[in-house]
Amino acid sequence: MREYLLTLCITAAVTYLLTGPVRKFAIVAGAMPEIRARDVHREPTPRLGGIAMFFGLCAGLLVADHLTNLNEVFEKSNEPRALLSGAALIWLIGVLDDKFEIDALIKLGGQMIAAGVMVMQGLTILWLPVPLVGTVALTQWQGTLLTVALVVITINAVNFVDGLDGLAAGMVCIASAAFFMYAYRIWYSYGIEAAAPATLFAAILMGMCLGFLPHNMHPARIFMGDSGSMLIGLVLAAGAISVTGQVDPDIMRLFSGSERNAVHQMVPVYIPLLMPLTIIAIPAADLILAIVRRTWRGQSPFAADRGHLHHRLLEIGHSHSRAVLIMYFWSALIAFGALTYSVNAASMWIVLGVVILSAIGLALLLLPRFRPRTPRWAEAFVPPRYRRRGGLAAEAQESEAPAGQYGPTGPGQPAAVDAQSPVTVGVSGANGATAIGGRGSSKVRI
Repeated sequence: MREYLLTLCITAAVTYLLTGPVRKFAIVAGAMPEIRARDVHREPTPRLGGIAMFFGLCAGLLVADHLTNLNEVFEKSNEPRALLSGAALIWLIGVLDDKFEIDALIKLGGQMIAAGVMVMQGLTILWLPVPLVGTVALTQWQGTLLTVALVVITINAVNFVDGLDGLAAGMVCIASAAFFMYAYRIWYSYGIEAAAPATLFAAILMGMCLGFLPHNMHPARIFMGDSGSMLIGLVLAAGAISVTGQVDPDIMRLFSGSERNAVHQMVPVYIPLLMPLTIIAIPAADLILAIVRRTWRGQSPFAADRGHLHHRLLEIGHSHSRAVLIMYFWSALIAFGALTYSVNAASMWIVLGVVILSAIGLALLLLPRFRPRTPRWAEAFVPPRYRRRGGLAAEAQESEAPAGQYGPTGPGQPAAVDAQSPVTVGVSGANGATAIGGRGSSKVRI
């Protein structure tokens, strides 16, 4: 465990220290695209953060290769080299896209080629656990197609969720933390050495995300861009493929006892297939809702709009940081809920806990819709927006006041700008500030 933690810390440190120089390089290189109508940041922000993340990945693999216990991963398996080859290719494509915005079909082809490079070097799915059937050995073509599909889906899911400052890096970090605990349990508890590469990949992925997050949290000073989002998506998929396709479920002795016990004991085998879905779940829901919304309006399903989940969170009153934290909460609930269920699938307490936490998450989502009134004796202890403002007469006066009388902070507060200036809401810094106005705002700056 100490060597994994050391690898994680080195990866995070290298990523963190290189992100500042990479930001300056991105500004000089002109990797600062124009703001689109659906973006939530207000000023052009440099991309190419994936450069620092890639060198963090290289540093993590280099350090692990020189550690006593982790060196065996490189001696007994070719998977780390396969990961580095595929990561270098997908990273190069991402850098070109961040600078020149290459065509989507070219990026898709590059993703498939990167997945194929990993397959050619042995990082592929050899067998697959199938419910009610057991472990099914795959042919070479079946394993290749399934591996490529999983890599491409995971890469694009991470790329799709990269819509707010710190969102993609934080969600991937949460998923990789849960995946690390699962893979380490298989390697340490069952003594299966084939799970060691996946454990190493998860530790390095956590280091890449943790090192980049301080620069990417709102207001972001740099974006990871496609060079970063596709890279961490590929590393996440590589870990899932490694522990799913290389670890034989029969070695874990899961089929002893009654049929009911075998069903419960088979749950850990399916977790590697479900862990990438912890990243895909929220983007997939967002994608389905977007298709339904645009089709209902008579628009093309591929037309860009501002109706994504993170836009909705901002519009109903959540701040940028709170919207990101809410999505962190749901990612952690899905990832660690699946991890806990894999440890003890027969416990109803786990299901009950997930249900209670889901109810708390729904309450947090709808919290800005409610504005409770505080008793007069407690007004001194709450923020001004929850006070009665002088009784019912003052409340009636506020409700009859013109909409343009108040500033962006709400009724009863002086206007921060004059009537001729556009109102900007949620601005907390020079970079990455939201451009979504309050529900009562008549003007916004895009």
